[in-house]
Amino acid sequence: MSVFELRDVRHQYAGKEVLRVDAWVAQQGDQWLMLGPSGSGKTTLLHILAGILRPTSGRAVVADQDFSGLLASDLDRFRGRNIGVVLQRLHLLSSLTVAQNVLLAQYLAGVKQDSGRVREVLEGLDLADKADAHPHALSHGQAQRVAIARAVVNRPRLLIADEPTSNLDDARCTQVLDLLLSQAAACGATLVIATHDQRVKARVSNHFQLGATQ
Repeated sequence: MSVFELRDVRHQYAGKEVLRVDAWVAQQGDQWLMLGPSGSGKTTLLHILAGILRPTSGRAVVADQDFSGLLASDLDRFRGRNIGVVLQRLHLLSSLTVAQNVLLAQYLAGVKQDSGRVREVLEGLDLADKADAHPHALSHGQAQRVAIARAVVNRPRLLIADEPTSNLDDARCTQVLDLLLSQAAACGATLVIATHDQRVKARVSNHFQLGATQ
């Protein structure tokens, strides 16, 4: 069963084409790397897959939903229920505790707030003792794990991570990859990691290569 399908996707900024994808289909449980140098359109494509950005032309279908047929408000709720996203900027709310940041993902998706599920995810990411802490009291690695917890708490069908290992040493790179792979497997989610980090290539067998935009 395919989790997403892109066909003839193009995107332009200020009249200049910055992304061209003829076809990309991923199946349930697949693990993919989206590879390419800076300027190749990785972040643009990631945002299209996440429903954050609509392509200039072409068809993007995720979890059986054609994004072109959704209003913005419906798309936000659909994303919350079906797509988990870990961005480079983690966007944790400083006024909320770790547990509340994760619960917020349930609230925004319009699903029942389940504190038991939140505890389960935090325990799986070795964050149970940080549930009542605020983001300013966390290390960068702990904050990144909270962002992963928030992305998987609703058991998404698609999990996306944008450059999750950039500026990390080898040991931390391995740890973050282990977490993403294990959490995707626990949800049965398809995993897409956008990266230019060559260390990641050996860990994920499916590669989708983007070239530099001309």
